[in-house]
Amino acid sequence: MTASQNHDHPVRLTIGRLAQRTGVPVRTIRFWSDEGLVPSDRSSSGHRVYDAAAVARLDLVRTLRELGLGLDDVRSVLSRRRGVGEIAQTHVRALESRIRELKAQRAVCVLLARTGTEPDERSVTLMNDLARLSAAERQNMIDEFVTEAFAGTDPQAPGAGIADGMRTLPSELPDDPTPEQVSAWVELAELIRDPAFTARVREMAVAGSTEPAHQEQYPDPCAVGEHAGAALAAGIDPASAEAAAVLDRIPGVAGLDAEARARTADTVELFSDRRVERYWMLLGTLNGWPTREPGVPAFEWFAAALRARA
Repeated sequence: MTASQNHDHPVRLTIGRLAQRTGVPVRTIRFWSDEGLVPSDRSSSGHRVYDAAAVARLDLVRTLRELGLGLDDVRSVLSRRRGVGEIAQTHVRALESRIRELKAQRAVCVLLARTGTEPDERSVTLMNDLARLSAAERQNMIDEFVTEAFAGTDPQAPGAGIADGMRTLPSELPDDPTPEQVSAWVELAELIRDPAFTARVREMAVAGSTEPAHQEQYPDPCAVGEHAGAALAAGIDPASAEAAAVLDRIPGVAGLDAEARARTADTVELFSDRRVERYWMLLGTLNGWPTREPGVPAFEWFAAALRARA
């Protein structure tokens, strides 16, 4: 027989019986009663007693609390100042934020478990802090770096769009970030905090914002990647005669005199930086771009081969 089935003999439960019936601890029921969330009466002996309405109210309060609502929200629902739906929408947003944090923390823990060496305390703290940053906070870090690196450069110059590309963080880390993505974000954050890296990117940005004095300084990247990359993979010495034959296969190089070869080598070295390429690769990991092999080593070989014949 339930409280709602017999109005001639209304249910009046002691706090102990109510706790047994609902599974809610006595101290919790007492606290909720003191907070005005669960109504109670007093018996002739002064003990708390609860009727059927109180039992129903207790069930609702317990459900709302198990869903994570705070006491103020529960009180608003009970007093009908705010609807359950309205409060639930707010709570959903809070839960989604917390879920993202927990998933990021889980990815950090997986990453730490995979490492073969014991990470230092700073690395662990940095990893956790960075993984939990909001999308806006992450984007702000990147924006500040790009703004400093490209300040004062001509926005209409060839290649100026690189600045926009360097800002292309995903709006959020994935809902379930992989350890690789967390690791990529941590490495990226450390990279843009390095003043030497910012200065190197700025050097490239300033040089790229001016018109080249000699057009031959800009070789075809695809041809360099194909021929110099193959030579590098084959272990050909940049100073060897075999390397000279490789250079001749790259369009526009065979007819260069010694001075032009030196200028071309200068330009290639200026715009070839392994850390800058690493920046793009890390962005690719975060954005889910197709992976590609590093290209800078081929350009380093190309520049060395040019210098050997300058």
